[in-house]
Amino acid sequence: MVDLAARTERLDAYLAERGLEAVWFARPNGFAWLTGGDNVVDDDATTGVAAAGYDGELRVISDNIEAERLAAEELPDAFAVESFPWHADSLPEAVAERSPAPAAADFDVPGFEAVDGSRLRQPLTDDDVERYRELGREVAAAVETVCRNLEPEDPEYEVAAGIDISLASRDVDTPVVLVGGAERAQSFRHYTPTDAALGDYALVSVTAERAGLYASMTRTVAFDAPDRFEERHRAAARVAATAVRATEAAAAGALFGGDEAPDTAGDVFGVIRDAYDAVGFGDEWENHHQGGAAGFAGREWFATPGGDEPVRWPMGYAWNPTVQGTKSEDTHLVAPELTERLTKTGRWPTHEVEPVDVGGLDGEPVELAAPVIR
Repeated sequence: MVDLAARTERLDAYLAERGLEAVWFARPNGFAWLTGGDNVVDDDATTGVAAAGYDGELRVISDNIEAERLAAEELPDAFAVESFPWHADSLPEAVAERSPAPAAADFDVPGFEAVDGSRLRQPLTDDDVERYRELGREVAAAVETVCRNLEPEDPEYEVAAGIDISLASRDVDTPVVLVGGAERAQSFRHYTPTDAALGDYALVSVTAERAGLYASMTRTVAFDAPDRFEERHRAAARVAATAVRATEAAAAGALFGGDEAPDTAGDVFGVIRDAYDAVGFGDEWENHHQGGAAGFAGREWFATPGGDEPVRWPMGYAWNPTVQGTKSEDTHLVAPELTERLTKTGRWPTHEVEPVDVGGLDGEPVELAAPVIR
């Protein structure tokens, strides 16, 4: 259940800071963040069929096709649901007519300013964290169940279909499912599934979503791994471990000996780049993004050179360093009192990975998923 008091407290501060009377969310992750519900009918649409807003009161506006269903199945009782005739107005027009002004929205509404929903969704609240833990366990269980049964002759697209079905049975959506056999995983960083057989090994990477929260993970299954496979995977894992420890330090404002104000995504990226150098693959960061903050988006932000997004806690972080043909990826919760791997079941092999010694980071090993050798 969404902590509406925490949401409205954050929105009150936003409205006061911006001098606004209302703010509205129709993008699916913004709607889910505020309501805990789902406004998606067409997966291809960038906005949903309803807008959730706050103007001192919690409101939802939708057309008459959807309003009754949303009230009955998707929304807490605290939301007042208003409808408009489907043939008379568009959703932006209906919100513009019914909202006090000035106002902001995360979709195009005439006369409204834009709102950066990502900043409002960070950090996570206590109820977000509990739902995130459950999601992480479900995603890991679904993916690992399929991966434990892989065979070298399996086509990539059949593995992807199995992942989709396994997650759907747990009421989890799969916006990203990548399956790469040995040949394609060594050639491409985004190994979208084809009819190619897995061959000597497989990488399975998933970003999954439920109730607006997203969890990402990669699992590796090796049947007859090529030379240098283990070295490359271990290097990627050491970069991942370094990213986790750098995130902890950055959230505490201690990455560069600061004053407990959060450091930035760019600061963490600099540590990640140094880690690639230290493990002997200095140019590999150029070939794929490294991940970043996760929560009500697959990535709320990506770590980039000069990125100014603050590193906050409690927050999800999904780092995904790659070294040609290998990848290490899990979603971690980074909080003041602990760091925990969310995408885990306790039934997949792990290894304790030492972070690279960069700038006095906490050198404690990080538990990460290991390749399964078959």
